[in-house]
Amino acid sequence: MSAHATLLDKLWSAHEVYRAEDGASLLWVDRHLVHEGSHHAFAKLKARGFGVANPELTFAVVDHYAPTRGRDAIADPNIARMINTLEQNAAQHGIQLFGLNDPNQGIVHVIGPEQGLTLPGLLINCGDSHTSTHGAFGALAFGIGATEVAHVLATQTIWQKKPKAMRIKVDGILGPAVTAKDIALNWIAWLGSDGARGHAVEYSGSTIRDLSMEARMTLCNLSIEGGARFGMIAPDETTFEYIKGRPFAPQGAALDRAMQSWGDLKTDGEAVFDHDVAIDAAKIAPTVTWGTSPDQAIPINGSIPNPDFLKAGRADAARAALDYMGLAPGRPIAGTPIDQVFLGSCTNARIEDLRVAAQVLSGQTAKVPGMVSPGSALVKQQAEQEGLDQIFVSAGLDWVASGCSMCVGMNGDLVGAGKRCASSTNRNFRGRQGRGARTHLMSPAMVAAAAITGTIADVRPLLKGRAA
Repeated sequence: MSAHATLLDKLWSAHEVYRAEDGASLLWVDRHLVHEGSHHAFAKLKARGFGVANPELTFAVVDHYAPTRGRDAIADPNIARMINTLEQNAAQHGIQLFGLNDPNQGIVHVIGPEQGLTLPGLLINCGDSHTSTHGAFGALAFGIGATEVAHVLATQTIWQKKPKAMRIKVDGILGPAVTAKDIALNWIAWLGSDGARGHAVEYSGSTIRDLSMEARMTLCNLSIEGGARFGMIAPDETTFEYIKGRPFAPQGAALDRAMQSWGDLKTDGEAVFDHDVAIDAAKIAPTVTWGTSPDQAIPINGSIPNPDFLKAGRADAARAALDYMGLAPGRPIAGTPIDQVFLGSCTNARIEDLRVAAQVLSGQTAKVPGMVSPGSALVKQQAEQEGLDQIFVSAGLDWVASGCSMCVGMNGDLVGAGKRCASSTNRNFRGRQGRGARTHLMSPAMVAAAAITGTIADVRPLLKGRAA
């Protein structure tokens, strides 16, 4: 490692067990998170007669297939089987399970930080692409495939090639109702879905330092939608305050020692990045997607682009996206009618997200149906204690249990074919929320504005005069 190291350099070096001749590194894994979709990996272990190398470092979570209604008697036998299989694998290998009826159940990337399993300096893997969320704590966190999951289960290590280092520096003060979701969609739209390909992104700058931990998690969560291998933010006092008192976090003197060590997890002043990007926070507006990729996004006051004026690489994709989405170029995105809304996902279903949506919806009536799925059972409990659930229900939205829900469309929560959904999720791919579904990504506040107006709408006028 050079004398002037990036955060990536420091984290990688700390976990590198061995480096092969081809440059691949064997890395030690501190936390391995598994879910229902990890059954293939457990099957590989069984076929080879292997056990889990470090079950105390592995944690199982029911989230992707978790029904948000009717949990006492799951109607779909396939979903019931997936959940039962995870329960059996966890019991067989001595892995702690956050099961369907556990009071701490929730989306894996929400409960990891919530429980204090996510800590600065750790290497965290999960068979889910949005594992990058945990990088908000100054952790090395990335998603892995089924074969890699099996390798981690069997060895507590993983082979990886070190990505290049990229810095996205955001400075200045965000405008009203502009959030981390808007920062992410902004840079992804600017650089493209492969703009950070082959890189690990470190976020820095005054705007990032001012973000809450919830907002930082949203930003790191979306890093992969711009092609990044993962995202990171150096830990600071905001990080430490969030960690204090979490069930699996260090306590007392151990926490004091840990925080001293965590303070060194930052890029050295003279370190050089392979790619540097600077963004002025004041120029970011509430942003929404119009197409079928997160990079097909524009400010709420913008117009749907004309493919004829786009670069060749983006033009064909834009034409296909407009055809699928049923939109015409040149028209303002604001005012586009929607059929339903969804608030949830590992991107935007924490208490901060629900609070801002409730602020917009308070005393209002939704013009379209919708669903609110908290990121965890504890978030749900806190929201109910604060009366947020009553705001959503009074507005006409469904208040349901925690899980990946409508984000992945594999648990019974779907958007109908041809229906248009304003969603706080992370992906607007074809069929992501259901076959033929049309998804528009936006912040929770913007989803709330869409619910009230029945259209894609600018939330800022709706917030004027309302207390924060």
